[in-house]
Amino acid sequence: MTKVKAVLFDLDGVIFDTEHQYSVFWGEQCRLFHPEDPGLEQRIKGQTLNQIYEQLFSGSLEPMRPVVTERLNAFEAAMTFDYVPGFQDFLGLLHKDGIKTAVVTSSNREKMKAVYKQHPDFTQLFDIILTSDDFTGSKPDPSCYLTAARQLNVTPDACIVFEDSFNGLRAGKAAEMRVVGLSTTNPATAIAPLCDVVISDYHELEKIDFLLK
Repeated sequence: MTKVKAVLFDLDGVIFDTEHQYSVFWGEQCRLFHPEDPGLEQRIKGQTLNQIYEQLFSGSLEPMRPVVTERLNAFEAAMTFDYVPGFQDFLGLLHKDGIKTAVVTSSNREKMKAVYKQHPDFTQLFDIILTSDDFTGSKPDPSCYLTAARQLNVTPDACIVFEDSFNGLRAGKAAEMRVVGLSTTNPATAIAPLCDVVISDYHELEKIDFLLK
């Protein structure tokens, strides 16, 4: 196995424990626009905004997209961004070992402004940060992770992806990278077939030691 040279992190559910907040927001929107489909917000977890719009806000609901976007921007500006337990210590270990790090998120730059406001040092923690504005294909398209590898000047087989969503996990596998799944958003049993190992948070590092060698 090629020695790991870079670790690539998704954002929500991987770096920040935010998924429960998004469940609140999308639960409100789904009950408003799709009252006939209870629990719909649970089934769209991990999808990009464009994917949600294509699925839920097409046809007669397409004119509502700007309204929902405005609501989402306001919601994200007021969100709290708490780190997934153990993340900061794990990141410190990677830096100590000289392993490059990147954020690869489907979030847009407007959302990242809220992140930077709460964590002014965030951009200094990673070698690169890629948002939806930096690539065209949405996960599960692997282009986002392949773009990160190119920018870090490492090969895909020297990368580990940390993801929580089904589409993100598929993107990591499609990029032919090692994949760690976090069960912060979906049950461990559901995501296990899509990754090399599953952890609940970064206090379970013993589970991924074999991947870091």
